[in-house]
Amino acid sequence: MPFLYFTRISLLGLMVFWASTSVLAIPVFPPEEAGKRLPVVLGEFKATSAVIPLEEVSEDKIRAFGAISAATRSYKSKKGDTVFVTVVLTRSDSSAYSLLTDWGCTGGIGSQDVTLPDLAGRSCVVPIGVQFAKGPVYVNVGIKKGQPLSSDSPKAIAVLLAETLDKGEGDIPALVKHLPDWENVQHGIKYAVSLDTLKRDLNAPAVLEAVSFEGGAEAAVGNYDAQRLVVIEFNTPQLATDNDERITARINELKATVPPPGTPAIPTYRRVGNYAVFVFDAPSEQVANQLIDQVKYQQVVQWLGENPFSYEKATREFTETTLAVFVNVVTTSGLALVSCLAVGGFFGALLFRFRRAQQRARDAYADSDAMIRLNLDELTPESDPARLLRGGN
Repeated sequence: MPFLYFTRISLLGLMVFWASTSVLAIPVFPPEEAGKRLPVVLGEFKATSAVIPLEEVSEDKIRAFGAISAATRSYKSKKGDTVFVTVVLTRSDSSAYSLLTDWGCTGGIGSQDVTLPDLAGRSCVVPIGVQFAKGPVYVNVGIKKGQPLSSDSPKAIAVLLAETLDKGEGDIPALVKHLPDWENVQHGIKYAVSLDTLKRDLNAPAVLEAVSFEGGAEAAVGNYDAQRLVVIEFNTPQLATDNDERITARINELKATVPPPGTPAIPTYRRVGNYAVFVFDAPSEQVANQLIDQVKYQQVVQWLGENPFSYEKATREFTETTLAVFVNVVTTSGLALVSCLAVGGFFGALLFRFRRAQQRARDAYADSDAMIRLNLDELTPESDPARLLRGGN
């Protein structure tokens, strides 16, 4: 009896252990949805493996980027080149772009390296392959270890795969374009959709402990010489106000205490609209404020449902359009009238001067008896025909 009891307990323990290990073996990010973006054949490339989930190390790296599904697959070209394609499906375009900038692609954005068609600013060539973000999908194409870096297979399969993906918004996040001179600092831009990512990029400064990314806040980090500009965008004025109060209180608290040796300096901070703007490692507060002055907040209002002011908006647009048409018609008619008068007056003056010149140049005629005249007034004396000279005289 004790033996049977011990056997049952052992079997039960093995079942529990097997169930726990099976649960642990389930990937955090299921590969099914991402695997749909990895077809068996892509042009001249043919899959040499099934769709498999990412390794645990890679899963940890994408945890803070709104990943939904992730998978990888190997392909082989007709030339014999082997490439590995990793696809990460995220919750938004911004999340995919954030993952792109975090996985070493900041140096390729806006660079002179060969990038993918229609993916300017969202693709780059790295030493071991090609990376790009299109819509909510991040793609990493790597080469087989030992394969020559000059192989064009990574770019070729990346182009083929990019053509099959939904383009989403088709652009980099708008917050990036609100950074001062963003076109020339793209090599140093990093994008964050979580506070943990932002802290890691900035070596976790103490002031960021007061920031909350609740409500879908996003941040852009740009390098300006030795300075680092951080712009955090909050989705509502209330969230911006709450964070501003906590940040201001935290900065005042840090200023009131004596920092330990080696502690980073307190950054310069200012609220700009719904933005929380920081400047780290500035040479002076004046220089930091000059950089913050270049950050402009552009307010965008979007109605979740039907716009209640749509009739007023349509009426205003109709009135403005009608007024503009009327003004254009009157202006055009006036210009045409003035032009006609000017042209007519010019040619009329020329004709008048021409006729006057002709009249002055015409020979004047003399009144003589050779002309027939009617003596109606009986004042002109009649000539005597007998006294006129004849033809033979």
